This record gives sequence, C-alpha cells and structure tokens, in this order.
Amino acid sequence: MSDQPRGTKPTAASDGSVDATASVTAAPGAANVTAAPGAANVTVAPGAYRPKSDMPFFAGLGILAGSYVVLIAAMLLADAGYARLGDFGRILADPDIRYAIRLSLISSTITTVLALWVAVPIAYLMSRTRFPGKNLLDGFLDIPLILPPLVVGLCLLILFRQTRLSLLDDWLQIAFHVPAVILAQFAVAAAFAVRTLRATFDELSPRQEQVALTLGCSRSQAFWLVVLPEARYGLLTAATLAWARSLGEFGPILVFAGATRQKTEVLPTSVYLELSVGNVEGAVAVSLLMIALALAVLFVVRTLARGHIAGGFFGRGI
Repeated sequence: MSDQPRGTKPTAASDGSVDATASVTAAPGAANVTAAPGAANVTVAPGAYRPKSDMPFFAGLGILAGSYVVLIAAMLLADAGYARLGDFGRILADPDIRYAIRLSLISSTITTVLALWVAVPIAYLMSRTRFPGKNLLDGFLDIPLILPPLVVGLCLLILFRQTRLSLLDDWLQIAFHVPAVILAQFAVAAAFAVRTLRATFDELSPRQEQVALTLGCSRSQAFWLVVLPEARYGLLTAATLAWARSLGEFGPILVFAGATRQKTEVLPTSVYLELSVGNVEGAVAVSLLMIALALAVLFVVRTLARGHIAGGFFGRGI
C-alpha cells in the first residue's frame, strides 16, 4: 500500500488492488479522527462535536434515588434514637417475646421451604411450556400479591371455618393455631417466590437443557443436573424474599391465626400487642429486632452468593 497525501481519494496500486483506507482532513484545532477502512472522506471542523456532560443526568438520578434512601435511613434512625438499651433487655427477658421470636424463625423457615417446593415447578412450567389459559393462570398467581393482607386472612378463615374443610380444621386444629400461622405466611410468600423464579427461568437459555436431552438425559435429569444449578442464584433470591416476607407477615396471621400470647404470637403481632397496651418503647424494640434479623439474613445470603457457595451446594464446582 503506497503512501498518499491526506485529503486525497483512494488510489489503485500497481497490482490492481484499491487502497480503501479513507483519508480524513482535520481542520486546525480539531480532534484527531481515525476513519474505518472503506469510509468516506470526512472533514472535522473545529468544535463541530462536543459531547454534553452527563453530570445533569446522573445528578437527577441521584436525587431521585437518594430521596428514597434518605427516607429509609431516617426511619431506621428515628426508631434507633427512640429505643433505649434497657428496652431490648426487657423484651428479651419477656417469655412471651422469646416465644414469638422462636415461632417466627421456625414458621418463616418452614414457609420458605414450602414456598420453594411449589414455586419451582410452577415457575418452570410457566416459563418452558405453552398451554391453553396460560395468561389467565399467570394473572391468577398474582392474586395474593394484589389482595390486601387482611383479605387474604379472611379468605383463609372462611375457607377453613365456613366450608366443608371445617371438618378437617376441627380434626387438625388449623385455624387459630400454629398451622394457621404457617399457612397464612405461605399464601403470600409463595407468590413472591413464583414471580422471582419465573423471571429466573425466563432468563436462562433452554439451549443447554436441549443439549442435555440430545446427549441422552431425560427431562427430569436435565432439570436436576442442568436447570437447577443454573438457577441457583434465583433460588437463593426467592428463598430470601419468601423468608423475609414470612417474617414480616401480619394481616393474614392476625385474622386467620389470631394474636394469642404463647400460642400464635409472632414478632409482627408482638408489635401490635405492645402498641395495644401503650408500650411504645417495647413495640419499637421488637421492630428493631425484626430489622436486625432481616439484615442478618440478607448479609448471609449476599455472602453466600459472592463466595459462590450456593453453586457448590448444588454440586457445581466453584
């Protein structure tokens, strides 16, 4: 390729080939521009292109995002400033509160397992299959999310006390007992798990699953050995949301299970009971305890995700 002066057209070489490198004529003071091969001649005038600053855009986003962050921080600081260390000692020494803590942790864990147990097949089928009425079912699964919590509890109460299921309730003692706490938490938490896992399966490419099928795996083997390991972070997120939602569930539990001390009292109902007797300090202390538990779970989950321990749990190498 022969040298040619800047600003001239491409010339033919002695072997018949054409020098397709476009020349660029830059005016004095203009920025250097490198044209791609085959591009037309370009003349850049001084100050012709000056990219605008992104600072106003990011400043606007920062103000909008910061307002919500400030609100959350202000609420937490207000509670922390209102409570005293002695309040925590009193609530932790109260046997009713200790029972509520124990029941909250146990019921939330059981609810999370049950929620994942039904959310995984529902989300997988909704993501990978087509069938009549799929859109209707997709909207039907969102009902627990859009209904007021008290209405969810009322529906459960009518189902188990005003229908033929009342015979089952009389036998198993569901309503206004511990099973009602778990069922009320499950009715709402499972919907969050389904939505999270549906998004996870939608983002996974079915190509690897199809390759496993062509290599001789059955559909169930491809699901357990390929799909679930790929969806491990979605499972972890769904479990976290289900557990946190179960821990903070109040409305359905109050209606369907009641708020009986040493029986169906969980931490959200403890806050309600403390407020009902005018113990604002105790209610705030219980609220901060719930926040601490939720933050501890989020910290553990984030640590597991960053360390890829969740991947090893499903049998994949780190």
